[in-house]
Amino acid sequence: MRQTIALLLAGLILSSVTACNMVQGAGRDIESVGRAGKDAMH
Repeated sequence: MRQTIALLLAGLILSSVTACNMVQGAGRDIESVGRAGKDAMH
């Protein structure tokens, strides 16, 4: 029982870290697109 709980917690922690990295990466992508558009207009 303890092993199952430990595995579930580890899985949740890993998936939350991965989701956080994906959101940060998407934010950087959007920011770079905005910068590229701004540079193209000037």
